[in-house]
Amino acid sequence: MNGLLHVAGLAPLALAAAAVMTFGAAFVRGLTGFGMAIILVPLLGMIMTPGEAVVLGIILQLLIGPVGFGRIAADADRGTAVPIGLLAMLATPVGMLALKAVTPDVARLLIAAIAIAAFLLILMPQHPDGHRPGAASIALTGIASGILTGFAAMPGPPVVPFYLRQRIDPATARASMMLVFFATAIAGTLASLWLGLATMKLFILSLLLFAPMWLGDHVGTRLFGRVPVPVWRSIVAVVLGAAGVSAVLRLLN
Repeated sequence: MNGLLHVAGLAPLALAAAAVMTFGAAFVRGLTGFGMAIILVPLLGMIMTPGEAVVLGIILQLLIGPVGFGRIAADADRGTAVPIGLLAMLATPVGMLALKAVTPDVARLLIAAIAIAAFLLILMPQHPDGHRPGAASIALTGIASGILTGFAAMPGPPVVPFYLRQRIDPATARASMMLVFFATAIAGTLASLWLGLATMKLFILSLLLFAPMWLGDHVGTRLFGRVPVPVWRSIVAVVLGAAGVSAVLRLLN
């Protein structure tokens, strides 16, 4: 174990903190269908560089993606989730190149802005009954999600408002978001390998953090469906707001 910690480059206390952060973020993912990266990346940025936090967040999303995938694929609105996911995969390397080009301070500033923008978007009113998103809306959501995946491991800010502003069942919205995020995790991992950003240290860290991530996701998933829809939507808004605040605090510190 000491050898793994040495390769991972974290002290035991820092690893324990990362495990707690990962459990909490994965719990939110299981409950809402999103939020793991939005919460986790700014927190991990407290114990590692922003670039490492982004890549680790992407790898963790890749590892958790297959958990419950059969039900996710069955419940999702595949008519929108599949094209959004495919476009996001294509756009992910663009965000990764941008991350590689900017300084850590600029990355923290932009990540904070992304988290705040996601909270503001979720406060917008829902679309009227019977509304179906057009091709342009689907395309813009997919491209923006991919760029944000590569830059901040945060595919959620465009995707969450896209689904939650529609009048669809929470189970459909949750599964659709999870399907898109699994696609972006695949693309993000491949892009980080291609650009040399994914290191053995980060892969080892992701394996060490898998158990708390799986446990948090499992507990959150068990609670999903027991929460009334208005409460569930309120939880989504609170999560996005808290993520924005944490990102800003990190920036100020």
